[in-house]
Amino acid sequence: MKKQNLLILAAVVLLTVLPLWLVPYLGIGGDEGELFGGADDKAQQAIATVAPDYQRWFEPLLEPASGEIASLLFALQAALGAGVIGYWLGCAVTRDKLRKQGEAREQAPHAD
Repeated sequence: MKKQNLLILAAVVLLTVLPLWLVPYLGIGGDEGELFGGADDKAQQAIATVAPDYQRWFEPLLEPASGEIASLLFALQAALGAGVIGYWLGCAVTRDKLRKQGEAREQAPHAD
């Protein structure tokens, strides 16, 4: 591996591990169970504070049986999205490479 690749890999690892390690020491996030709580819980708390009589407009069509299943569905959604973006990016790069090769072939002198 090149030195540059190793430095990038080290930076990614540090940016991933360092915040997770520092959060408890910095006192961020409140209780231990709420360190990585979702935005849905915060929104529900804010609505309950602002409008305690609020009634939902509709109920979800499918309610996951547990939090683990909800997490699985969220991870599946993220993986599918990443796959679509990766596929599109790969097609765009390949299309650009083939276009450049075609232009280079057209500009090259022909040997007749």
